[in-house]
Amino acid sequence: MLGPALPRAFSALLQVEAAHPPGDHYYLAVLGTEQAAQGKGVGSSVLAPVLERCDREGYGAYLESSKETNIAFYNRHGFEVTRELPLLRGKGPSVWLMWRDPR
Repeated sequence: MLGPALPRAFSALLQVEAAHPPGDHYYLAVLGTEQAAQGKGVGSSVLAPVLERCDREGYGAYLESSKETNIAFYNRHGFEVTRELPLLRGKGPSVWLMWRDPR
C-alpha cells in the first residue's frame, strides 16, 4: 500500500519508537473520533476509563499526537507536551509526545 514511501514511513515509525519513555506506564496508541462526532464527548468517554485505571494503579500515561489541534483536548485530560518531534529530519510532519502523571 505504501509502495515507494515504505522506507520513509518505517524510518518515521522508528523515530517515534526511539522517543518512547522508559519505565512502566500505559501507552495510549490510537484514539480517533470521526469528524461528525468530535466535540460531543465521545473521545473523552473512551479515554476516561483508561485514565481512571492509570490513577488507580499509580501509572503514568503516554501518547503521541500527530495533530497539533488535539493538544488542547489532551491537556484537558491532564496530558502535557513533553516534546515536539519533527519526523524525517524536519522533512516530515511533527508528532507531539505527551505525558500524564497519575492523580
